[in-house]
Amino acid sequence: VSYAEVHLLSEEHQLRSRPTVFLLYQTIPTGKKFRSKPQLARYLGNSMDLSSFDFRTGKMLMSKLNKNRQRPRYDNNSQTKGKPDLNTSLPVRQTASIFKQPVTKVTNHPSNKVKTDPQKAIDQPRQLFWEKKLSGLNAFDIAEELVKTMDLPKGLQGVGPGCSDKTLLSAIASALHTSAAPITGQLSAAVEKNPGVWLNTAQPLCKAFIVTDEDIRKQEELVYSVRKRLEEALMADMLAHVEETSSEGDALKQEGNCNDDKQEV
Repeated sequence: VSYAEVHLLSEEHQLRSRPTVFLLYQTIPTGKKFRSKPQLARYLGNSMDLSSFDFRTGKMLMSKLNKNRQRPRYDNNSQTKGKPDLNTSLPVRQTASIFKQPVTKVTNHPSNKVKTDPQKAIDQPRQLFWEKKLSGLNAFDIAEELVKTMDLPKGLQGVGPGCSDKTLLSAIASALHTSAAPITGQLSAAVEKNPGVWLNTAQPLCKAFIVTDEDIRKQEELVYSVRKRLEEALMADMLAHVEETSSEGDALKQEGNCNDDKQEV
């Protein structure tokens, strides 16, 4: 074997023992070559989304492409920006002054108006079964004797847990004095099943009732009899006062006559 053949065999062995290196690059239609995906992304900029692009195969991955379509993208340019305030006047601040002065209101949306419900501002929220707080309250007269409470009509029946006749009477009296709405009772039939959910706090704890003409006639007769008794009591008191005044006058006259007789003697 000659020296040249040995040299060729050694070169062939060295070439076989060396690792094979493949140079991977992508070419765009303009002919420019890119050796990495970041280099291609820097060249294209924001004109194309390369998040689903596979640099080795040179194809778009459909699985990643569908996920990117479903995910909303946030674009700063698409966001509406508020207009700058070109008003150069100084705002008037609220100070602890005894004189009333206007206050400048600074807002980003001057055309918007705040919608308020005046009815909600007037009506205060009420606690469920607040009428129970009126139970156990009794009235006493000037002689510190317990005043007997009136009896409710049979048509008025309480609703709710632990609602007695005294509590219902106090609740109806409170509703008549504090509310201008008519007293109808609980109109919903479901309030008997679950009063904590279907209870109307604007009405007393009683079932729905209807006032008939017979009830009105009986009430008128009761009011007439009470007024008649009051008239008789006032008349008797006036007559007693007149009689007492006349008796005091007669006593003064007799005392005066006695004094005159003593002076003459």
